[in-house]
Parts: sequence; structure tokens; C-alpha cells
Amino acid sequence: MNNLTVVDNPLVKRDITILRNKDTRPADFRAALGRISYSIAVEISKNFQLNEIEVVTPLETTAGHMLQKQVVLVPVLRAGLSMVNSFLDMIPDAKVGHIGLQRNEKTLMPEDYYYKTPKDIGSSVTIVLDPMLATGGSAAAAFKYLKERGAGESYLACLIAAPEGVKKMNDEHPDVKVYTAALDRGLNELGYIVPGLGDAGDRTFGTF
Repeated sequence: MNNLTVVDNPLVKRDITILRNKDTRPADFRAALGRISYSIAVEISKNFQLNEIEVVTPLETTAGHMLQKQVVLVPVLRAGLSMVNSFLDMIPDAKVGHIGLQRNEKTLMPEDYYYKTPKDIGSSVTIVLDPMLATGGSAAAAFKYLKERGAGESYLACLIAAPEGVKKMNDEHPDVKVYTAALDRGLNELGYIVPGLGDAGDRTFGTF
């Protein structure tokens, strides 16, 4: 699991506990999810390259910095939308694409039903947002589509990951660094992460 970074922070662990609790209300779930997303955004940003610029303060001229590359956020519909605002708060100049994936009932493989990203994705840093990395099928498919359209430096941000999903990402996309707030035990017979937190989309949007 050389491609995996688990964000190890006491506040993140507290918020993961809030997310796991089956009695957490959607409003509190969204708030905790947002705080975790902030922390993951900060960890991923440690990889960003900077250009040095000159800035004039009220007292003198000094050195400043700006991001070298445009950042493109790509939430996987619909659960990935829950992470977008926190990332935009941290990276306000980021552009936002979208990718929707569904399972083909004949092949049982993920296929995209919606895809829209900025044209300059090839020269940008791409961050895919998907709260749950379970089997890794959807995440791997998302990066396949993105790379076919020219995506280069890429990261996956998720809340909870299973070893099976991390392995699939490492096998199929070893160049993509995976960032998560928790690495759980594994998958149950239905393919759900355990102990997990349930369906992140349903719990975020109150559709359970």
C-alpha cells in the first residue's frame, strides 16, 4: 500500500467517530464530513509545487508564493459532492468537473453516464473526491476515464478506505496517491466497508 496516506490527526479521529455513529443526524454528519475534508485537502496540498512571486506589503516588498498548477476537483456523483465545498474553501481557485458512474447490468463493470471536466485538465492537478473506497471499482474507472482525457498528476481523496480498494488502485493506478481518514478492516459479503459508516451519500443528503 505504498500509494496510501492515512491522515493521522486527533480531530479527524473524533470526526470519523461522529460519522460512524448510526445516530448522528444528517446536519452533524455533513459538518464532520466537511471538517475531515479540510484536513485531507491540507495533506494533499503538501505535494503542490509553488512559484515564487513578489508581493508588496504595506511596509515593503517581499517574496510570496502561488500554486504552480491549476487544481481540478472531480467529485464522483453523488456522494463526492459532499466534499467539494471544503476543498473549494481551501483551494478557492480550483475548477470543478463531475463524473457519474453506474454499473452496466450486463458486464457488471462501471461505466460513465456523465462526464464534464475543464479542457486544461492535462496541465492541472486532478483530485477525485469519493467518500468511500470499497472495492475500488468506481475509483479505478474514474481515473481510467480521466487519464484517457489527458489527466496527469492525480490524487484520490476519501473518508474511509478498505484494503481491497487500496490494492485495486495500487494495481491499476500506481501513480495515483490515495488519501483517507481511516483504513478499515475490509468488505463484508455485500461489498460494504466494515466497520464503515453506512452509505455516505444517503447519510449526507438524508435519503436513507
